[in-house]
Amino acid sequence: MIEARNINKTFGENHVLKDVNCSFEKGKTNLIIGQSGSGKTVLMKCLVGLFEVDSGMVAYDNRNFTTMNFQQRKTLRKEIGMLFQGGALFDYLNVEGNVMFPLNMFTIQPLAEKLERVNFVLKRVNLENVNKLMPSELSGGMRKRVAIARAIAMNPQYLFCDEPNSGLDPQTSGVIDRLIQEITREYNITTIVNTHDMNSVLGIGDSVVFIYKGELWWKGDKETILHTQNPELNEFVFGTELTSRLKR
Repeated sequence: MIEARNINKTFGENHVLKDVNCSFEKGKTNLIIGQSGSGKTVLMKCLVGLFEVDSGMVAYDNRNFTTMNFQQRKTLRKEIGMLFQGGALFDYLNVEGNVMFPLNMFTIQPLAEKLERVNFVLKRVNLENVNKLMPSELSGGMRKRVAIARAIAMNPQYLFCDEPNSGLDPQTSGVIDRLIQEITREYNITTIVNTHDMNSVLGIGDSVVFIYKGELWWKGDKETILHTQNPELNEFVFGTELTSRLKR
């Protein structure tokens, strides 16, 4: 479990996060949703340590991440996988090199062991015999699956996914969503997904928090989100022609 307790974050005079309290459970796909500029991306970056909080605490299974020193955070980060928006593969490395990158950074395993792990996670994301392909030779969906393989290469306890479906067609987006959910449940990972995609919310939203103007405005799941009386959330959920039909 990851917990955010009374998190505040400002940039100059802009108070972006205001006493945010929420928790993200192990073995579930935990989604953070909100309009552009709501603070959801800042919250994720605070949770993973890319931004320092002004006040409050971030805890990983009761370990106070906020007060950890550099070395302690480095040790904890070995337990964290990160799926960046767009995949963020290294163009100069082939698939094998991209997936092996965290193993090279954080382990001293022999090459044979690292290669065995690379092949295992590639098979898990339904990509085999693509080791020598370059990122430019992959489709958008394949790039995302390679990025997921890299994110789970270290067998993480915590997985952060930033807009995992950006740039993908609806069918491929569904494949990526299901893959993230399957891996989360299979390995009992605490997964946090930052998204604005309502298909993802309704498909894999085991737990959903809605951030509005820097505050935790609502929390629930994919079953309750369509029946809330929260006006700001309803405006977000039913803001498109497609989702508005669900309300009729």
